[in-house]
Amino acid sequence: MSSDLAPRNTSAAPVVADDDNRYKAVQAKLDKLGKAMDDATLELESLRRSMQNNADHTDGVATDIGNADLDPKFVDLTANVALALIGAAREVRKLSDTAQETADLTHQTRRTHAKLYGALDDIRSNRREKTPRPGFFNR
Repeated sequence: MSSDLAPRNTSAAPVVADDDNRYKAVQAKLDKLGKAMDDATLELESLRRSMQNNADHTDGVATDIGNADLDPKFVDLTANVALALIGAAREVRKLSDTAQETADLTHQTRRTHAKLYGALDDIRSNRREKTPRPGFFNR
């Protein structure tokens, strides 16, 4: 049985939460978050497969030690480990599905944000005159 549970990404958060709400900054944050969630989905699926393989192997070990007439206590304990791994793999699948759903929604949000505000950003970015900050006229 082998398991690689060490995190591959050492950063604490995929996207810095700050108050920079300019169009391009929001687009960059959404893009980075979407990519991080895609990566998380892949890593969680890899973890699930590894856990399922370990569960299958452990179940085989339980059968083997049962056939070798070991104390039934050890057979039961080994079978329980296999069952726990199967349950954990099932929960990792749910987490992976949630990460994928979050990634999909993030990509959709980025596209919607671009559709709603992209043209406005082009106009504001290409003007020589300064324009008021968003919300200026709402005071």
